[in-house]
Amino acid sequence: MKSLKKYTTNLIILWLCSFMALGGCKTTGFGSPPPIGPPPSSEMLETDDQTMAEAEVAKAPRLDVIVPVFDPNLPDPNDKKKKDKDEGLWPEVRRAEANRFAYKMKQALEETDSFGAVRVTPDATATGEIYVQGKILESNGMDVEIEITVTDISGHKWFSKKFSYEVDETFFATASNKGKDPYEPVFVEAAQYIVEELKDQDAKRAEDLQRLAKLRFGANFSEAYFAEYIEEKRGKVYITAYPDSEDAMLNRLEAIRYRDQMFVDGLQDNYRAFNDKMNESYTVWQESALNEQIALAEVRKKSFGKAVGGILLVALGVGLAVASGNGNAATQTTGAIAGVTLGVVGAAKLMEAADTAEEAEFHKESLNELGKSLDIELGPQVVEFNDQTEEITGSAKEQFGQWREFLQRIYEQEKTPDVQL
Repeated sequence: MKSLKKYTTNLIILWLCSFMALGGCKTTGFGSPPPIGPPPSSEMLETDDQTMAEAEVAKAPRLDVIVPVFDPNLPDPNDKKKKDKDEGLWPEVRRAEANRFAYKMKQALEETDSFGAVRVTPDATATGEIYVQGKILESNGMDVEIEITVTDISGHKWFSKKFSYEVDETFFATASNKGKDPYEPVFVEAAQYIVEELKDQDAKRAEDLQRLAKLRFGANFSEAYFAEYIEEKRGKVYITAYPDSEDAMLNRLEAIRYRDQMFVDGLQDNYRAFNDKMNESYTVWQESALNEQIALAEVRKKSFGKAVGGILLVALGVGLAVASGNGNAATQTTGAIAGVTLGVVGAAKLMEAADTAEEAEFHKESLNELGKSLDIELGPQVVEFNDQTEEITGSAKEQFGQWREFLQRIYEQEKTPDVQL
């Protein structure tokens, strides 16, 4: 009887423990749910919270980027010292590179998927929120170095930094590199750095830059009207107020700005076409220039060795000739002959070194001639706005200036607020 009572008591205790354990599981949730099947509601809530947090970050609008044609950094033809220093620079190639590098920078920025529209423009007068300005410091086929300065529409400079890359000597001999640009890494690195520098941009700051871009575009057409909304302090522009969303002047200029953006978008086709057109010739130039740099290094090394050897032989010959004057007749004769012989051999080596240097200069000139074939061309185009048309001609920079003048005339004719565009 006692054993039955003890068995029953133990069973009740076991049952109570099991009940409490099950109750505990209910209050703590699934713990670690299996990787299959729908997740518990607690996880759904966590996922929703995470999604909402990401959505808050994503609310920051994507900013439009302007990439003006790079500064080719050509020396002043009147500055002889600078000209001599940059003797190995090919001006014609540099001017073409200024357009090509800007387009490459645009492509690298677009690949990051971190911005709005990225547009190459002839200069920095185009309207956008972020300006990525570049300068070519070095480009000789082997070494490429650019300086990138990022500024926003307010005039605030985010940074100015140099990026460089050295092309491997075997680049063009490697089959997997066919069709690739050996300079590509320098633009990818610059683009990634820009993204990192601007990634902490909060939504309010981004919206302020977008508003400021609209106001500055408006001030370009009607400075008096928009002056009350912006002010300039120490080279930077600030918003003091913002027009009402129903402001007729702002809405009119918004329509003009839209057409301006369409024109600049059209220019992108020209820059792409120019890049495609010069691609084959430029690749040939890059390979030739790379080989030239490799050969030039060898030539200089060989030339220096020959020159030093020649100088030593001449010096030794002179020394022997001088020393022979202090001996007997036989010694004098032998020393003189040896001295003259060494001197002649030394002089010959110096002449050979000069010939080698001349050969290197010839290679430079050959590449310079090749570069003259690389020139940007833009055909005339007819632009239209509000049933008015005009033909604009010249380079991209000249056409962009003519377009802005055309818009200014349209604005003057239609500046009465109640006139609909």
